[in-house]
Amino acid sequence: AERGIAEMMVDLYRSFTEPLSEEMLFRWHRMVMSGRRDLKDVGRFRTGAEPMQVVSRTMYEPKVHFDAPPSSLVPSEMARFITWFARTGPGREEPLPPLTRAGVAHLSFESIHPFEDGNERIGRAISEKALAQSLGQPTLTALATTILARRKNYYETLEASNKQNEITNWLMWFAGVAIEAQRRTIAMVEFLIDKAKLLDRLKGQLNERQEKALLRMFREGPEGFRGGLTAGKYSTITGASPATTTRDLADLVTKGALVREGERRHARYRLSVPLGPVPHVTLNERGEISFH
Repeated sequence: AERGIAEMMVDLYRSFTEPLSEEMLFRWHRMVMSGRRDLKDVGRFRTGAEPMQVVSRTMYEPKVHFDAPPSSLVPSEMARFITWFARTGPGREEPLPPLTRAGVAHLSFESIHPFEDGNERIGRAISEKALAQSLGQPTLTALATTILARRKNYYETLEASNKQNEITNWLMWFAGVAIEAQRRTIAMVEFLIDKAKLLDRLKGQLNERQEKALLRMFREGPEGFRGGLTAGKYSTITGASPATTTRDLADLVTKGALVREGERRHARYRLSVPLGPVPHVTLNERGEISFH
């Protein structure tokens, strides 16, 4: 799935100036659903007779947020959507501001839910295409990551906006997400630069266990390893014995790779690079930004 999503994003960035079309959406769907054998409709709109319900899944209690149009109406609904997307682009008949167009496009696409699966991923790609067209260049923003980080709130806002014609609250939510995505992107770029500098400085000084543990911590991104790294977690990651774990961690602190906080069994270790969660961003009706 990750490879297919990556292929779709590369295609999006290379073709962001091209008009949105059924053929483009079908191509993206084939990429995202590559390898899936459990779907009937890949690379085409859904055709099933059963209702299409938009569901957020938890381990014990899936929640239905709304019903999408029946499959028989999807082709006509998507034809209207694609026409609207073209008419509202930069320099077209009814141009919309970038965030407005991207937000409305995402809401409209998700409300139609034209595919058997993969609608969220493609819906986010359509938003990024809208932003790229407005800016005149691909937008390397963490939009998908930000929406996933606010998944519960995303579904609640999507559900509320799907049940009425007034979508101001949705657009305010989406604008906050887009701004937060920019901040996440900047944080990630800075984090990766710090990662490269640290690993370059320690090149040839780490054993395989230490390198494996550091790479696992870096995988958590700018927000850091949840709860910090403990001796027990280090042993689980590397398979090291307690005595070896103690030596390895002390050596990583001495080399400046990790910072130790606490003592003995309460000791926690964090990366020596700057870390910190990116705050959630919200907008009100006056366009005022708040950070949480």
